[in-house]
Amino acid sequence: MPATPRTARAINDRLALQLLQREGPLTAAQLKQLTGLSRPSVADLVERLGAAGLIEVVGEAGEQRRGPNAKVYGIVAGLARLAALDVRTEGVAVLVSDLVGGVLAEASAPITDDAGTGPAVEQAVALVEQAAKEAGADRLHTVGIGAPGLIDPATGELRDSGGLPAWHRRLVAAVQERFPESRVTVENETNLAALAEQRDGVARDRDTFVLLWLDLGIGAALVLDGALRRGASGGAGEVGFLPVPGTSGVPSATDCEGGFHSLASASAITALAAEHGVDGVLRAADGTGTRGTAGRATAGSGREPAAPDAPAHAVDLVRAAVQGADPAGARFLDALADRVALGAASVVSVLDPGCVVLGGEIGRAGGPALAARVHRRLARMSPLPTEVRTSALGGGAVLRGALLKARDAAQEDLFGPPVR
Repeated sequence: MPATPRTARAINDRLALQLLQREGPLTAAQLKQLTGLSRPSVADLVERLGAAGLIEVVGEAGEQRRGPNAKVYGIVAGLARLAALDVRTEGVAVLVSDLVGGVLAEASAPITDDAGTGPAVEQAVALVEQAAKEAGADRLHTVGIGAPGLIDPATGELRDSGGLPAWHRRLVAAVQERFPESRVTVENETNLAALAEQRDGVARDRDTFVLLWLDLGIGAALVLDGALRRGASGGAGEVGFLPVPGTSGVPSATDCEGGFHSLASASAITALAAEHGVDGVLRAADGTGTRGTAGRATAGSGREPAAPDAPAHAVDLVRAAVQGADPAGARFLDALADRVALGAASVVSVLDPGCVVLGGEIGRAGGPALAARVHRRLARMSPLPTEVRTSALGGGAVLRGALLKARDAAQEDLFGPPVR
């Protein structure tokens, strides 16, 4: 059955909004080219969307030209305020943005291990309130949360996972209670990092790739044919449990010790660096015997922690090895690449993704030096050609991914589902 004029107009309007979401501000001429609509049809939809308060003129294109086609149209950024949270075992980071992703406020705070569940949740929620207030947001339309652990695909809730603080599972409900009019979503942190790399990072030209997350723990995210794959139970990419050679045992259903985690987690990398003498080089270089610049500040404590922050210290060690000329650093990177390639090769042999992105702050610190080493090893271990790339976003990918997910959800709610 042919579409009615009203339905056709609705489809055209949604298509134009979809293009403005994806491409950013456009002229009427660009909308005409991208939609294939006639000039009068584009003029009509621009007028309709403007009258509805969905788009506005945000500038002009061309130095000499004037008139309707010279105007640049964009989505009205102030239609909604969004929040994104990156929830870690040791703290929370939050940002508040407008509907098109312009950051209005940012805040972060550590949450110590000895904080009780109730106080920890209250501290995290108060941080969201603080950022919203700084952004002048009376209401948050959508809140996107990235957290470690498994997300139940049936309920969308964070599942109870061993080794994670109890306040993580309480946080989502507490945010929803404090912002009852908001849509609150939660996603695994590594999946969000992959979304950010796919949209804004090094995987923009790939519809199939694997993100290997190297940070406090180990994880992977799978993007196949343009879609994020979570698995039947939400656990796709739990490569920390992957049995690999070189460990003292095998992992169990409740403990990834003995799996790939034992070879490539932050603590394992720190121990590997010590074996190759890189830890001593770093301590001599910074003159403190503690963590270097990559560590998170201990806000409000007035002192440095007694022991190095594990992920931050591992980042410093990898960065020191990459930047230094010491042979010990090169041997350490070789040994680290051996370990990373073991896990990566298992994923490559099953999925044939064609591209592996080394993510997280450790992956980013390793840079091209580590990526090239892993690539050479994969080429020897697997007949499947696989690029190895370095994350463009590092640990910041989680917060960026949470914002992208919140923005997509809010725009779909305000504009309707995308045109397929």
